[in-house]
Amino acid sequence: MEREIFVNQLIRWYGHQKRDLPWRETRDPYKIWLSEIILQQTRVNQGMPYYLAFIERYPTVELLAKAPEQEVLRLWQGLGYYSRARNLHACAQTIVEQYHGCFPDTFDELLRLKGIGRYTAAAIASLAFNKPTAVVDGNVYRVLARVFGLYNDISESKTLKIFEQLANELIPANNAAEYNQAIMDFGATQCTPKNPACDTCPLHTICFAQQHGEVEKLPVKSRKTKVKKLYFDYFMFEHGQQILMHKRLGKDIWQGLYQFYLKESKTKQKTEECLKHIPLIDHIHVQSVSSPVRHLLSHREIFARFFRLRVNDLNTFVSIQQELNLQAYSLSEVQDLPKPILIQNYLKSEMY
Repeated sequence: MEREIFVNQLIRWYGHQKRDLPWRETRDPYKIWLSEIILQQTRVNQGMPYYLAFIERYPTVELLAKAPEQEVLRLWQGLGYYSRARNLHACAQTIVEQYHGCFPDTFDELLRLKGIGRYTAAAIASLAFNKPTAVVDGNVYRVLARVFGLYNDISESKTLKIFEQLANELIPANNAAEYNQAIMDFGATQCTPKNPACDTCPLHTICFAQQHGEVEKLPVKSRKTKVKKLYFDYFMFEHGQQILMHKRLGKDIWQGLYQFYLKESKTKQKTEECLKHIPLIDHIHVQSVSSPVRHLLSHREIFARFFRLRVNDLNTFVSIQQELNLQAYSLSEVQDLPKPILIQNYLKSEMY
């Protein structure tokens, strides 16, 4: 009876409180998939402009598959977690090449696609095809843990099975899409991590956490992400209207993006020491050195400085380019390159 009340009250709440989101106006799996990938690690208000831009540029999965990866990364610029964009592009190509442009409609088939995990597969299967596969993300963990009094540690991988089992037992077979959207919205707007709206909660009479004063303790998450500090010194070499940059090739979050020459360190470096290692520094005019810019990633806290270096002699500029394995780009070309948001913001403040 308690579970039935939970489902009915949740869907009733959703009927009055649901957010007006464009991907909810369609059963098109392409648009639902795109929204889910964009909203991973991203708030709705931040992701919305990107979703609309992608739909405008690539209204079909075929057009996204045909796009150059560099163009996709440029459109993604600012969202972070760029592997999502690379996987998005690769998955689109798979859908076109292997599935003739049609998304598979089952959880297991969707799960085989690049960049689609259990949550995204469940979301597409239920929202596009109304298959009774329950979504489980941070919002769902929180709602289920509080309402049903689950003390399992959500930082442990084995806990997912426990929550998935309960979620799949709860989901109504004939109304999967609405239920999944309801619980996601409920966790995002009502049963929030901090200061949840318990006073107006339609589930307060059956909520374990509310009845036992455990709202702030649930869900249990013991393992915290260890954040490391890194110090980035970027060197922007200019000659006339040209700037030296290169494509980042390392297997990290910024793979495939363009950046200035970079020195990374685990400790803060003195300005004089940084400049000592720049080739032909005696022939370069140091125009400015920025104050450190703090940039947070999930596992990293980056403090970035930008050295703006004017090279007046073309031969010196070419020598630096060759020695540091850089490429010269005009300012308009630089604007079109996909770049980390750190570099985009610096260029916007200094050049654009």
